[in-house]
Amino acid sequence: MKIENLIRNNIKAMKSYSSARDEFEDFEKEMIFLDANENPFENGVNRYPDPQQKSVKSILSKINNINEDQILLGNGSDEVLDLLFRAFCEPRQDNVITLPPTYGMYDVLANLNAIENREVILTNDFQPDLVQILEAVDQNTKIIFLCSPNNPTGNSFSDESIVTLLQKFKGLVVIDEAYINFSDKESWLQELNDYPNLIITQTLSKAYGMAGIRLGILYASKEITSILNKIKPPYNVNVLTQLKAIERLEKNDLVKKEISVLKSNKELLFKKLLEVNFVVKIYESEANFILVKVDDASKRYKQLLEQGIVVRNRSNQILCENCLRITIGTADENNKLLNTLKSLQNA
Repeated sequence: MKIENLIRNNIKAMKSYSSARDEFEDFEKEMIFLDANENPFENGVNRYPDPQQKSVKSILSKINNINEDQILLGNGSDEVLDLLFRAFCEPRQDNVITLPPTYGMYDVLANLNAIENREVILTNDFQPDLVQILEAVDQNTKIIFLCSPNNPTGNSFSDESIVTLLQKFKGLVVIDEAYINFSDKESWLQELNDYPNLIITQTLSKAYGMAGIRLGILYASKEITSILNKIKPPYNVNVLTQLKAIERLEKNDLVKKEISVLKSNKELLFKKLLEVNFVVKIYESEANFILVKVDDASKRYKQLLEQGIVVRNRSNQILCENCLRITIGTADENNKLLNTLKSLQNA
């Protein structure tokens, strides 16, 4: 397949905006900057940021053994996902496929960009229904979105299912790996060069604990990242985000220890939740949350809220009736949750 054939015609023809800092690339050299109409009085943020975030990409490249030109950074994962719609999906003509229950922003972005979202519901064991997915594909299907580990179910999709879609679908396959650091399964990053239609998105919001800085990451072929760089806003990742990202990425060993603690906390919480008499089922999870089926999700959600504990009621999603999604907290937070749940057993 040729990626070029998937790109919107107006995107192929357009010229990208060239910012002042795109034209000057040697940020390590001491220079007098009189090119970008900035305020010259130094305060730490008076200069525009590196539009290509080279320092951040350099660290990510080393951590993941991926070429820097295969990395695109954005203002949260939502921005890089939005760029995919803008680059490859023709409004009011093309369509994408999503697999509910899943991350709700795929549908929001599809609607925002006037793209049809063809929903193919997961099987009862929360796996892709390959027959239904491939039947839903037509000549205008540009992207299939796979969230693995999936939100809100917590499970990963089978390797066999993903390979089948990568091989049989002639469009882009996006694997959203926001929770991959909590899984025992390997990331699909090392498969990028084997599948030209593979795109992987990750984030610093979950395992790296940097939700507040809004940094999303996309990995793909150089051909795909070049197109996305062509249309992204020139300074989409600010100076402070880049600095905090570098600071955190350089503490990768500490992050791994925190992930280990959270995984241990999850195992303990899983066992203890089984002791709560109104818990009907707990789904296996490879993320930093657990999906829990209870007797009455709306009732239990309100009761927890009254006790100062906020969880997520996912009952409005298909296959998730009476399900609460509970994020793994600190040991103290998890104990407070469990004690509260047990106190509600006769309420």
